[in-house]
Amino acid sequence: MRGTIGAAVLGLICALSLTGCSGASVTSDAAAPPERPAGNSSTSSPETPRPTATPPTTATLAHLSDASVNITEGQHIGIGLPISVTFKRPIPKSERADVERELKVTADPGVTGAWAWIKDRNLHEGQRVDFRPETYWKPGTKVSLTAGPSIARSFTVARSLVATVDVRSHTMTVVKDGAPTQTIPITAGRPGYDTWNGTMVVQDKQRRVFMDSRTVDIADSYQGWYRYAVHLTTSGTYLHENDRANTFAGRSNVTHGCVGLASDGTARRFYEQVIPGDVIRVTHSKDTVAAGNGYGDWNLSWSEWRSRSAL
Repeated sequence: MRGTIGAAVLGLICALSLTGCSGASVTSDAAAPPERPAGNSSTSSPETPRPTATPPTTATLAHLSDASVNITEGQHIGIGLPISVTFKRPIPKSERADVERELKVTADPGVTGAWAWIKDRNLHEGQRVDFRPETYWKPGTKVSLTAGPSIARSFTVARSLVATVDVRSHTMTVVKDGAPTQTIPITAGRPGYDTWNGTMVVQDKQRRVFMDSRTVDIADSYQGWYRYAVHLTTSGTYLHENDRANTFAGRSNVTHGCVGLASDGTARRFYEQVIPGDVIRVTHSKDTVAAGNGYGDWNLSWSEWRSRSAL
């Protein structure tokens, strides 16, 4: 579905350095100093005094005290999942830079990355800030986040899985750790209910969800349970089992915007191998998914992404 599904369905540039556990320090490209001779991994001259850190303001600490993070401690994620921090109240523009300075990411191996303020589909402006690398996380990367004094997370990038849905050929090609593993017949959104184009990231998955189109403006309404549902957007896009795919997968697009897989075990097998953070790319469709509609962060160029930092 392209519209919002009902409640039953919905369950700096960094001013900081990104420091790998190996001890090598990597800064984001906007903050990086001029190149040094080979063999010197330091990012600042020993003679240059480091600036004194400014203690966080009372307002900044208040914002961070009730913030939420989309990744749990010890979680294993796919290569596309951004770190997303959300706040109970909108952060005024004048205070966002102070908040960003308290958001610290370390990675081993080090990465070039940035924070960006994202307008979440279900939140107000200033309630969400995401961190992503310039390119997808490298499998095996160990990442830690601290957000003020009360939030700390450590997680691991498990492996790479990118599934590319071609709505024109009605197929989905799955590439795991760089090697194509399968091509699956699919059915996508029919004309007028076209599946979002662009890059989406798996948010979560459920063995079955109840979808009720009466919560959105769809002329031919429907409702029912759908199995092996992989959640892609806040607006209600799923990749799931669909009995109509038994007839139309590989031939035509007949859904209301979701990606349908056959009920002969195809949907179940795909469901069982995906994890949050896996990448689903849709090609040859219409209307690119927005950055704040789920994790559409990768649809922004690196320069666009950097421009959304308060720093």
